[in-house]
Amino acid sequence: MSELDVIKNTKKINTVESMYQDLIALGIEDTDTLLVHSSLSKIGWVCGGEYAVNLALLKAVNKGTLVMPSHSGDNSDPIDWQNPPVPKEWIEDIYQYMPAFNVNDTITRSMGRIAEHFRKMEATLRSNHPQTSFSANGVLAKKIVEDHQLTPQFGLRTPLGKMYQSYPSKILLLGVGYGNCTSFHIAEAIVGKNKKVSNGCRMLVEGKQQWITFEDYDYDCDDFEQIGKDYEKNSYSVIHGKIGEAECTLLLDMKEAIDFAVDWMIKNRGNNDEV
Repeated sequence: MSELDVIKNTKKINTVESMYQDLIALGIEDTDTLLVHSSLSKIGWVCGGEYAVNLALLKAVNKGTLVMPSHSGDNSDPIDWQNPPVPKEWIEDIYQYMPAFNVNDTITRSMGRIAEHFRKMEATLRSNHPQTSFSANGVLAKKIVEDHQLTPQFGLRTPLGKMYQSYPSKILLLGVGYGNCTSFHIAEAIVGKNKKVSNGCRMLVEGKQQWITFEDYDYDCDDFEQIGKDYEKNSYSVIHGKIGEAECTLLLDMKEAIDFAVDWMIKNRGNNDEV
């Protein structure tokens, strides 16, 4: 969507203060630990763009902690790339020349402009996973992002796992649906029925850039929308509202939502164990 189209579809200007008021009206509290998945274009035209959105979010949780995904999915095995695939003759060069993950400099992929800007903000810290890092800013930031295990990358010793187990958290889907609710991947790791696949990335090992391989679950978000819909039928811990023009869903209890997803997957997914 072009900027002109965004302007035409915006009923009133969105500012730091107006978005802050929308966040408070939705149910965000200043001490919250809040995980945000977002789409800037869905908000409408914003005075200050993604910077203004992040200022509003940080103001809303000024005594708490703001968390966003900062995944770098292009640092992965090119054999598995589908959107788009690359010529087979390039693969060995990618193994050799892909820049190693750098917690400060590696950009996000497909996370959106809000999340990419957030990871670069002053006082934002980022976890050290070469593919599925998370960024955090606030009182619990260091505790949440430190010691992100390599595999399973959405397991309990990860930023999401800590928020699930130790730091009661909310999830804000800002202009996006349950398909973007990364937290449901924790349920997959807990259930442990997805098949295991070989994964790879380039990272620093004892100061040297190396391509490493590791095994992890074959995560699958295809049914996350249905899980979210069924969760809403069984929980009062969901609030719908708007930030600007963006339709938003606020999950008030991250642990409750993940526990529901665990039970849902056990009941509704087939056994995907490797033969």
